[in-house]
Amino acid sequence: MALSRLHLLLNKPPPLPFLAPSSFVSPLSSSFRVSSRRPRPTPRFSFARRLLCSKSDPPTQSDPRWDEPAPSIVGDLLDYLNESWTQFHATAEAKRQLIEAGFHLLNENDEWDLRPGGRYFFTRNMSCLVAFVVGERYSIGSGFHVIAAHTDSPCLKLKPRSASSKSGFLMVNVQTYGGGLWHTWFDRDLSVAGRVILKDGHGSFSHKLVKVRRPLLRVPTLAIHLDRLLPISSFNYGFTVNTEGFKPNLETQLLPLIATKIEDAEMKSEDKKIAPSSSKSAHHSLLLQVLCEELSCDVSDIMGMELNVCDTQPSCLGGGNNEFIFSGRLDNLASSYCALRALIDTCRLPGDLANEQAIRMVALFDNEEVGSNSMQGAGAPTMFQAMRRIVDCLAQERFREGSFERALRSSFLVSADMAHGLHPNFPDKYEEHHRPALQKGVVIKHNANQRYATSSLTAFLFKEVANVHNLPVQEFVVRNDMGCGSTIGPILASGVGIRTVDCGIPQLSMHSVREICGKEDIDIAYKHFMAFFQSFSDIDKKLSVDF
Repeated sequence: MALSRLHLLLNKPPPLPFLAPSSFVSPLSSSFRVSSRRPRPTPRFSFARRLLCSKSDPPTQSDPRWDEPAPSIVGDLLDYLNESWTQFHATAEAKRQLIEAGFHLLNENDEWDLRPGGRYFFTRNMSCLVAFVVGERYSIGSGFHVIAAHTDSPCLKLKPRSASSKSGFLMVNVQTYGGGLWHTWFDRDLSVAGRVILKDGHGSFSHKLVKVRRPLLRVPTLAIHLDRLLPISSFNYGFTVNTEGFKPNLETQLLPLIATKIEDAEMKSEDKKIAPSSSKSAHHSLLLQVLCEELSCDVSDIMGMELNVCDTQPSCLGGGNNEFIFSGRLDNLASSYCALRALIDTCRLPGDLANEQAIRMVALFDNEEVGSNSMQGAGAPTMFQAMRRIVDCLAQERFREGSFERALRSSFLVSADMAHGLHPNFPDKYEEHHRPALQKGVVIKHNANQRYATSSLTAFLFKEVANVHNLPVQEFVVRNDMGCGSTIGPILASGVGIRTVDCGIPQLSMHSVREICGKEDIDIAYKHFMAFFQSFSDIDKKLSVDF
């Protein structure tokens, strides 16, 4: 484990034999707690058990010595992925890292007191987060330099009434969230994670995050011997193997099983007192008992829950050279973490903001996979309301006409969402001259029909950031005979007219329960995002358009 970490930081492949996926598992209590305390120092290359969060020494960002190799963040990304089973855990872990880095937690319900050089953030629904730092040379009308991503991924979610039984099994009713490759969820070691609403002894309520790390659920496939088609003709004396593909019914055949049904065996005597009309009876008492063990509470304390079904296999390095990342939720936690680390590391040292006039910001939204139309999604005015409050607060009594509007015109948004890397088995699915490769850098996405918000101007500016720092850039256009996905980019760009570029880290197996991306692309994206925060102000001044 420590040897793998050493070779990650030195940007070299580890010696064979490579470490098993379990090498990246580290224990945390399943009841997640945010702490602002300083970590206990551990020797960087010791054989101590791996921590779940970034503990490596920060790279020097204020000194632009880009010829020196920056430490890899791949190991820290693996930790973040292994902690962030749900959008709630991803936000809570981001919150913990921001507090540890010295950011001040704001509340949207309170008045804000902001100052140039300050570092701030707030959360909404514990699944959406906005963090920002104010340049020390900020002046009224200066713009925002934003990287936006999302915290959610396609998954299965428990229905409000999840308890059901079939053929002697206790089953869990689920609903599909987003456009997942649902056949990949079969025969996986699954569990549950999310948040639970609890009551305390004083008549108040709180929410706690929960994660059951052990395999708890399973969606078994049908044996091939039972998945037969009718005979092709009367001359066939048997049934043929189904060659039409696996096409399960998502309502009746995608239910995970949790236990065999033994009459009354799953219910403790005190649980039998639960009335049939109680919300507790909506879920198997066995599931409730597991949650109570994780949360150290009683069944009667549980008032509500919002749980995702999650794959328990940890994120890890893979491939003969350990050059790939095998993980769930790369779309889009990989982008979220690269943006978060870039913001933290470009304002970590004294003097990092001394010459900055703009406001650097990272916005992580929920519900992108289902259209962003929610209070915590990019369709809500969360980011723009925060921008207005920031401008008004920093202006104080020196408010001038059009301060917010002028700030928006000077702003730039990087919509960071994973991109389609070239699949070696399906090259014909890609436009011939736009085939992003793994390990070759961030991909700028173009679409003439505005499924992506990139324009020639925004693409040029983002590429110029890479050119200045000698970073590779790729470009993607979908084939004319295929449909094109979309991102939060067009939603935010059209909201108030902010300049936007859509980009992403190339990956394979998008929306599978288990995805793949290149290790090198993570570090390239991290460096590109750092370069954006550090140098965009100077680059933007050199381009004149509406003058």
